[in-house]
Amino acid sequence: MVIIIFFIVQWYTSIFSQTFLQHRYAAHRSFTMNKFWERFFYVFAFITQGATYMSPRAYALMHRMHHAYADTPKDPHSPLNHSNMFSMMENTRKVYTQCYWENIEIEKRFKKDVPDWPWFDSWADSRWVKVLWILAYIAFYVVFATAWWQYLLLPVTILMNPVHAVIVNWYGHKIGYRNFKLKNTSTNLYPFDIFFIGESYHNDHHRNPASINMGVKWYEIDITYYIILLFSKLGIVKLQNKAHKVQHEKDLDLAESIVS
Repeated sequence: MVIIIFFIVQWYTSIFSQTFLQHRYAAHRSFTMNKFWERFFYVFAFITQGATYMSPRAYALMHRMHHAYADTPKDPHSPLNHSNMFSMMENTRKVYTQCYWENIEIEKRFKKDVPDWPWFDSWADSRWVKVLWILAYIAFYVVFATAWWQYLLLPVTILMNPVHAVIVNWYGHKIGYRNFKLKNTSTNLYPFDIFFIGESYHNDHHRNPASINMGVKWYEIDITYYIILLFSKLGIVKLQNKAHKVQHEKDLDLAESIVS
């Protein structure tokens, strides 16, 4: 029972920290925070993402490339460029590393207003810390696992962020439905978003990247959106984008552009 509770808590807290910090804050600047809260959520992301913690700065650079070049050869993770999801994720890892070290030419527009905490990322995203996380996960399972099948969850625990990413970025361009006609293959994965708290409304998000609400239809409930609204009322964040909903009937053929 302990393993199941741990797995569920890790699943939801890690994807929340990813969509809140790395995605909606760092990549799209949908809201702002002061330095205290920014660094609080850096630490929160490190704790919840563990071995798969990602530098918000490097993530933002890579993700802005994804939006600007969706489904083109320059897209870091488009299913159209790869024969299988493993190849796509390996390329994602490669581009992320290049963005982290800036071993590739990065357009100036992608660097605008990107948060950066170099000291923290230098150890939180280091290999030796990742190894320590993996050893801690293994030890936790050894101590608390009560059945052999619970160990089947261990690989997902270790690779939590890539598991989330491969589902959204692979199947979010392969299956599902589209509310908007865009110049990419993005789709929505409702009703499976119950596991992704807003992240799998991929087509809606590509239509209006800076919106804090990734759901458009009445039934597309974006849980993270309501958490951000609560944070706004508590003074933790300041909203940048007031257009929480996009229009359904107008401008559906417009090409999306990077919003930072």
